[in-house]
Amino acid sequence: MVSGIIGKKIGMTQLFDSKGDVRPVTVLQAGPCVITQRKSANKDGYDAAQVGLVEFVKETRLSKAERGHLGKNDLAPMRTLKEFSIVVEAESEDGGKVGDKVLVDIFESDKFVDVTGTSKGRGFAGVVKRHKFAGGAKSHGSMFQISGSIGSSAFPSRVFKGMRMAGHMGTDQVTVRNLRILGIDKEENLLVVEGAVPGHKDALVYITKSKRPPRERRGFAGSTTVDPLKASKRQAAKKK
Repeated sequence: MVSGIIGKKIGMTQLFDSKGDVRPVTVLQAGPCVITQRKSANKDGYDAAQVGLVEFVKETRLSKAERGHLGKNDLAPMRTLKEFSIVVEAESEDGGKVGDKVLVDIFESDKFVDVTGTSKGRGFAGVVKRHKFAGGAKSHGSMFQISGSIGSSAFPSRVFKGMRMAGHMGTDQVTVRNLRILGIDKEENLLVVEGAVPGHKDALVYITKSKRPPRERRGFAGSTTVDPLKASKRQAAKKK
């Protein structure tokens, strides 16, 4: 089974759980996708599958190399391609062949996913916005958002690499791990996850099975909490 899928960020909304608490969620359009190439350990040194997002694309928008790559297997034009690893399950050892569909149901048995996207561009930002600097005093004509001195003049007479300064902010590849799955719509290929996902609306995202899912805390999943004060009183009553 393919470990991931290409999707798009539709937007954010909120849901109410069984306790009446509000949960912020992000709705993702997961697929539909098609396997465009299979990598094998014997031939390529590793097992993987190249997946393409099925959407309307003019053939003239693709390069000659892309048209040849897809036309070799009689596949429709696809602009977005991404390679995902293969997860071998006990039921089947086959990771799929070229032309097979990859839909949102690959996450049916999972509780958490990792989502990778491109963060929103913020342009040229200062140190307060970009690096969360506190700034200086805002009185007596102080320019509180200026970073100030960045190095010494005598020694070392240079600016160290990695100095946090003003500059371009955003448009970085960001991966948010362990987003809880709250709902799956197989008919519309929708995936509802709890929390925020990087990127603007209709931005491309890569959704994969969680590599390091969190451990479920014992005693918190659906069980009643124990009041320590009442428990201590019961123990004192038993001793008497």
